[in-house]
Amino acid sequence: MSQRDEFHSLDNPHDGLLRELAAGVTTRIFSGEHAMLSVVTLAPHAQGTLHHHPEEQWGVLLEGSAIRVQGGEEIPVKKGDFWRTPGNVPHTMRAGPEGARVLDIFSPPRPEYKKAGSGFGT
Repeated sequence: MSQRDEFHSLDNPHDGLLRELAAGVTTRIFSGEHAMLSVVTLAPHAQGTLHHHPEEQWGVLLEGSAIRVQGGEEIPVKKGDFWRTPGNVPHTMRAGPEGARVLDIFSPPRPEYKKAGSGFGT
């Protein structure tokens, strides 16, 4: 395998494993041995499904604005804000009027995200 296979672009819509999470919410997934990146795009006012998983998750808002719903609280986030979601804490995201793009980091990688498909899993 060439080292070039280890380089990716946030702006290449064809890079990564595509997954449709909900109406207006898609992600491109990049999995390694011990961590996984997920570049999530939310259409204006789109919202994911409240869900949880055992993996720890970190997120950073790259573009737009959103409300992070986590552990029963709704927290407004803006470009540059980042957060940690411990395993098994219910969470989702609701995009603002201009939509949003989020980089999520999972450790360990989520098994259900290692293949194309749809939904958040549980």
